[in-house]
Amino acid sequence: MRMMGNQINPVRRAILMAGVVAIAASAVTLVHPHHSALAAANDASSRKPVLVELFTSEGCSSCPPADALLARLDAQQFVPGAEAIVLSEHVTYWNHEGWEDPFSLEAVTTRQQQYGVHFGLESVYTPQAVVDGEAQVVGSDEAGLRRAIARAADAPALDVAIDQAERNGNEIRFKVREAPAQGEAHNASLVAALAVDSAQTSVARGENAGRTLRHVAVVRVMKDMGKDAANGQELTLKLPGGEGAQTGALRLVVFLADRRSGRVFGAAERTIAQ
Repeated sequence: MRMMGNQINPVRRAILMAGVVAIAASAVTLVHPHHSALAAANDASSRKPVLVELFTSEGCSSCPPADALLARLDAQQFVPGAEAIVLSEHVTYWNHEGWEDPFSLEAVTTRQQQYGVHFGLESVYTPQAVVDGEAQVVGSDEAGLRRAIARAADAPALDVAIDQAERNGNEIRFKVREAPAQGEAHNASLVAALAVDSAQTSVARGENAGRTLRHVAVVRVMKDMGKDAANGQELTLKLPGGEGAQTGALRLVVFLADRRSGRVFGAAERTIAQ
């Protein structure tokens, strides 16, 4: 685990690092297709969508085991009752360590810092997994991640659906509909993200020099669409770069979140072919 800044409790570091080392021993490579045959055999309608955000960096030597765990979760869907919607979110603050992560985004760093305030952390760190905006664990801690996802799957949620998603080059047009929201969820804002389905990098410098790193659902743009955006109106997201800059499959992920706490009330995903 790598922390941003130097304000780290030594005892907490030791406990979290123990989890990282244990999971690193069991790291696996990326599995395709997007969901394995085992996951496909399960009744998807009985599974609750749960958003799993992994804050990671190609400049962090502790992150590859977490990247591998996220890929396995995505492929195998190994938590009963949950349909994990995963996002790999690459931060910027390790870019000064000798390798500039090509997927890093300032918006992701800001998002993680907001979670840091919400969770009362001394400092943000990588790899960090945040589940439905309400629980955070070290991203390579499989047991902790399983528990957090299982708890989220047992919580009530709003039904969110993506309609009429169409791609034109790097622009995606879509509509989102939600079930009528009540209570705290009434003020939730719709957040939408476009993620590259899978990516691979041969790292030349830094802590992971000489390694080939693989990622799933790599966020390239994330945008708060507003409080009333999930009403069936047409929405648009555009990937950075010129026409045809992104040639692979994309994942469109949308979720309703409390702007103050980050809590996710409902989520949906759609894979969009080239």
